[in-house]
Amino acid sequence: MNRMTWVISAIVATASWTAGFARGDDLHAISAVRKTVSPEGAAYLETLKKRTPFGTVDFNLESLRSGMGARNEPRVEGVRLIRLKIGEIPCEWVLAPGADPDLRLLYLHGGGWVSGSGGNYLPLAADISAAAGCAVLLPDYRLAPEHPFPAGLEDCVAAHDWLVSNGPAGPGPAKATFIAGDSAGGNLTLATLLALCDRKKPLPAGGIPLSAATDFTLASDSLKTVHDPIISARTMPEFRDRYLGKSDPRNPQASPVFGDYRGLPPLLIQVGEHEMLRDDSVRVAKKAAADGIPVKLEVWPGMVHVFQIRGLPESREAIQHIADFMRSHVPAR
Repeated sequence: MNRMTWVISAIVATASWTAGFARGDDLHAISAVRKTVSPEGAAYLETLKKRTPFGTVDFNLESLRSGMGARNEPRVEGVRLIRLKIGEIPCEWVLAPGADPDLRLLYLHGGGWVSGSGGNYLPLAADISAAAGCAVLLPDYRLAPEHPFPAGLEDCVAAHDWLVSNGPAGPGPAKATFIAGDSAGGNLTLATLLALCDRKKPLPAGGIPLSAATDFTLASDSLKTVHDPIISARTMPEFRDRYLGKSDPRNPQASPVFGDYRGLPPLLIQVGEHEMLRDDSVRVAKKAAADGIPVKLEVWPGMVHVFQIRGLPESREAIQHIADFMRSHVPAR
């Protein structure tokens, strides 16, 4: 077992390190920093443990769509919201005061491929816009089962194509683009990168999958070993069947853990310790690093699914890491 693999295995075993590693077995690029859980984070986890995770008893699509489709107004004062359409795709720009309209982030919402909306993610988009000084575009990509794979992915590819040469004020080249997303949106972040590369389209400067689902064969150990207080592992076959239909679950643009990452931009991958999908992130990070692209994997101790939206000290710190990653990968002119 080489050192890179050992570092990743240590994350899985202890979930108490934030690890960064890059090209293949470049040992100089591997590091591990001990993290502790904030009192607020520990208290939040204890509160969640008293609740029943979504999907434990049944899979209520109507309830999920109602909750994930609700519009949440941003908390950042003075933020600008601009609604538009890219073809038939409803979208919304989010710009915090002072944000650079030419530094553009495509943010792909979560919701299990069957629910969710950009409007539900306005607070997180505004927080990222403020921290990174960027414009954030939230697309409402098509949802399954009405629009199964690859309809939603095609919308994400089209949105990035448009983003390269269009900003909040109209046509104009981007200084740099990035793609981020959480859960199903984390899956679509990686799938969009793979699709763009396969089709020889312009690539973003980096990808930022958060709490991503990466394997529809459902082979990750954490699906069986981790008690996720947010969502039950029983939901994964439900999501898969609605999203994929009869498509091959090993298709890399459905299950990015099987992808070829050669030629892709750097990745920042964030995931919480207490997630059924934790090992999906660890495995895709290992695959991408083995394929020779720069990857930073952050497994946050004490944290849950998409902890960036929870208003915790760790949430704010993780958002700052996203901002730092974006700034460090803006191409020099």
